[in-house]
Amino acid sequence: MEGYRVSDRRKTGILGEQLACEALIRRGYEIVARSWRCPRGEVDIVARDGDCWVFVEVKTRHGQGAGLAEEGLTEDKAARVAELAAIYLSEHSLDEVDWRIDLVAIELNAQGRVRRLNLLPGIVVD
Repeated sequence: MEGYRVSDRRKTGILGEQLACEALIRRGYEIVARSWRCPRGEVDIVARDGDCWVFVEVKTRHGQGAGLAEEGLTEDKAARVAELAAIYLSEHSLDEVDWRIDLVAIELNAQGRVRRLNLLPGIVVD
């Protein structure tokens, strides 16, 4: 993005993940891991919603100049999250559990405060 420093993007991402964790906890989720990494990539948040394991992608935007935060989760990115979820489950011997992918889309105002936070549980991956 023009005029947008990498350090600013990283700060926005960290803030978004923190806000997402807080929102998920308020909704009864248990946070298991943040920024879980493997050689194939990273999952923003690994959580549990009751007995269901949830792999959460967080998209955070300042305003709507680059489109809605929900639009940041492309089909390719959703497929990558599904691949990473399968790796996580395998590495943790969780072969027979229910799981899904959720999206938390956050829009911040100019002061960095939440204008909108949208939780989309069970996004569909084709």
